[in-house]
Amino acid sequence: MAAVTAEMVKNLREKTGAGMMDCKTALKESEGEMDAAIDWLRAKGLSKAAKKADRVAAEGLIGVASGAHVGALVEVNSETDFVARNPEFQSVVAEVAKLGLKAGGDTEKLAAMQYPKKKVSVREHLTELVATIGENISLRRTAALKVKDGVVATYVHNQAAPGMGKIGVLVALESTGDKGKLSEIGRQIAMHVAATNPLALTDEDVDAEVVERERAIFSEQARESGKPEKVVNQMIQGRIKKFYQEVVLLKQAFVIDPDKTVEQALKHAEEAAGAPISITSFVRYELGEGIDVDKGDFAAEVAAAAGH
Repeated sequence: MAAVTAEMVKNLREKTGAGMMDCKTALKESEGEMDAAIDWLRAKGLSKAAKKADRVAAEGLIGVASGAHVGALVEVNSETDFVARNPEFQSVVAEVAKLGLKAGGDTEKLAAMQYPKKKVSVREHLTELVATIGENISLRRTAALKVKDGVVATYVHNQAAPGMGKIGVLVALESTGDKGKLSEIGRQIAMHVAATNPLALTDEDVDAEVVERERAIFSEQARESGKPEKVVNQMIQGRIKKFYQEVVLLKQAFVIDPDKTVEQALKHAEEAAGAPISITSFVRYELGEGIDVDKGDFAAEVAAAAGH
């Protein structure tokens, strides 16, 4: 059995908001496995923030660009938010996002493309920018969506400049309907995606491992109720149904009109557009998601600087 350290307990507490002793017990029960300990706390109802994503925001900008039947997202990272407000950096993000329309979601291809009005690649130009600005700057990722007939709607949240901000969303709508109406409902759904961060478009698109993990937690919670197995199974099915309603885009309550699901809002929009509408895919980028940044101990840094 792995030894449970104070640092492990501290990390689990920060991730879940559970009490110190509960975190220690969870780690012991889970043999030091962090994910298993989080699940244990959730199953016992002790986690206050079990769904909180384990990610620390890196700096930089998400850039968005769109064209006829296509849209693209890019994430360009910097070390500080100060650089993200730099007009030169913003100009570069805008240019890279435009190139993303031709890169088709291939980050390596985008990095190797020639930077506009330069004899160097995007990657090389970013390296030059490091020397100019004095911070590490990198192209992290890109995504692109296309439609045969319809629109790729875009939305940027926490906009720092036109077409760039902290969160960027693309939503692909296939339809022969009125393009103006499609763009209108598409932007609303993109705003919804920015707000709710759905896991998938449909039930079938949700990762099977994620569903089984939730089912295991729900099963343990239901069986602790002491109710008959038939009732327990019904409780589990009810919780799984609710889980899908929370994470599947088409089943979520539409943030702009919570009395409708996104799917129902889309059906309603078909009347104005004059043709059936289907969401074929969506992409949501949030700045720095998944990047592990060592924040360090600020108080200790100040004390060290003061000579203590």
